[in-house]
Amino acid sequence: EVQLAESGGGSVQPGGSLRLSCVVSGNTFVTYSIHWVRQAPGKGLEWVSLINSDGSTALYTESVKGRFTISRDNAKNTVYLHMNSLKSEDTALYYCARGFNRAYDYWGQGTQVTVSS
Repeated sequence: EVQLAESGGGSVQPGGSLRLSCVVSGNTFVTYSIHWVRQAPGKGLEWVSLINSDGSTALYTESVKGRFTISRDNAKNTVYLHMNSLKSEDTALYYCARGFNRAYDYWGQGTQVTVSS
């Protein structure tokens, strides 16, 4: 069974940094893209970033370009989201999800990121 588990969220001041981790169980980790999706309070889901199976391609939503970096360590079945220069509008519940057929087939439980002074 495939399971995704996020960690690394927390509360930081504007301008601060956090690193989120997504550990994926199951021996098919290296064959799938992994996405980060967030949901701000009272809003819908927003796609944030993806990294393809071998880590050669990373994409970002416009609002986080230059501030967030996605990476993966296939030996550890882990994807990271490095978040710098955090803003209040980055406050959200962050999920990682496995990409499959232009959708997502497995999701983690989410990790909360709060940016506030």
